[in-house]
Amino acid sequence: MSARSERISIPAPEGDVSGVVTLVDRADAMVVVAHGAGAGMDHPFMVGFCDGLAAEGLSTLRFNFAYMDAGRRLPDRAPKALPVWAAAVDEARRRTSGTPIWAAGKSFGGRMASMAVAEGVMDVAGLIFLGYPLHPAGKPEKLRDEHLYGLTLPMFFLQGTRDTLAQPQLLEAVVGRLPSATLAWREGADHSFGVKGVKRTPHEVAESLAPLAAAFVRSGA
Repeated sequence: MSARSERISIPAPEGDVSGVVTLVDRADAMVVVAHGAGAGMDHPFMVGFCDGLAAEGLSTLRFNFAYMDAGRRLPDRAPKALPVWAAAVDEARRRTSGTPIWAAGKSFGGRMASMAVAEGVMDVAGLIFLGYPLHPAGKPEKLRDEHLYGLTLPMFFLQGTRDTLAQPQLLEAVVGRLPSATLAWREGADHSFGVKGVKRTPHEVAESLAPLAAAFVRSGA
């Protein structure tokens, strides 16, 4: 299966952001992938997930939010992050011809994707969450779930059972209220999908998640 990657600049309302697009011949879909709060698009986890999707026959476009390109540590708030998400999806559409576009994100990136859809900022075929940050660590009472209940598109939650940002029983309750959502647990995995006693690089960890995500995309594409 032939795949070609290119570093690109994505036009966004408040200035261009960087990205990497990987186009796979006869791809079943394109998945736009956003990073988490603390690491950008070139983190091995992000690269590994996109490499894994390409091996599964899916094109990808991963991108940086503006704060990451600027070298700032504090993530952009939604008013700045959501237009960048929309711009990345628009760029993905320009580089495909009728291929379904899905949105995927690690933690913060996934939550911003769901908010962008909920607010009508962007339109995608479905959402993939790589560790949805349901609540801050140690604060399970502060749920980040209200905007999810109005969504009707397919949603796939990939989550570790030891994730401190999503107590299992709370996430199961939320997903149970979402008629188009599926939850898949990684036993013993933390928020970065690391498992105690199992030595794997972030690239290998993320690459191992790709077949599950690709199968869900194909089931809903």
